[in-house]
Amino acid sequence: MKSSQIDTKQSTQSGLGRSDFFNLKGKRVIITGASRGLGSVCAKALADQNARLVLMARSKEQLDQVRFACKDPDQHLVSAFDLTDTAKLREEIKRAQDFLGQVDVVLHVVGGGLGLRDPLLSFDDILKLFSLNVAVAAEINRLVVPSMIERKAGNLVHVCSIASTEATGSVGYNTAKAALAAYVRTLGRELAANGIIATGILPGGFYAPGNSWERLEKQKPEVVQKFIEEKLPRKIMGKAEEIIPLILFLCSQAASMMGGCLVPIDAGEGKAFLSHD
Repeated sequence: MKSSQIDTKQSTQSGLGRSDFFNLKGKRVIITGASRGLGSVCAKALADQNARLVLMARSKEQLDQVRFACKDPDQHLVSAFDLTDTAKLREEIKRAQDFLGQVDVVLHVVGGGLGLRDPLLSFDDILKLFSLNVAVAAEINRLVVPSMIERKAGNLVHVCSIASTEATGSVGYNTAKAALAAYVRTLGRELAANGIIATGILPGGFYAPGNSWERLEKQKPEVVQKFIEEKLPRKIMGKAEEIIPLILFLCSQAASMMGGCLVPIDAGEGKAFLSHD
């Protein structure tokens, strides 16, 4: 048999070449951190792809604004609560599963440094950072993955940071994001045989509605301009919309080989690389 015939056969068996390979229509998606920033932009983009959404964050007012800005707002559910409240988190995930019928994709956007910039962090502050950036994602995954395993399908997409691999932020933020990256890398390996694609993205600086860079631009524009001139090769700050194509890809069947992968999307800001002996 010719190699081209083998390739075609394997492609057909894996679903490659199907017209719906990148299709997100009808996908049932949970998005954390959906009230602003990248989460809100992702919500609108996924709704435009005809996905059904459960939007999670603390502010009901902001979540409602995002939902009504989405295509077919009645197809989506708002879930407003503190995601670090584990009892409430379990309750709201059950509510999301009941509303959606099943969960096909979880997009973990919630996270941040919580303004904790002291390098000598207290025990309680470390717990706060790990709870928000790692434990919330881990608990949601624990709750939704069993049904994904039964179906042999599912996508778990985690928003990490280039701080996962470089000391670019505060001690606490860098440490929490590094832990999240390690979690994604190993979880992806563990779940791959079950048809579940666990991935992460490593963004650099970018603007999104209400995110830290947009707020800093308003408060200290000279600091942002200095960062742009010194750190960004193309001399412009990225926008959340530039990240969306990668997010949509990782939410789709087309990401079948991406399990455990952490994908940089930083416009050349990052300087880390890996070498193997």
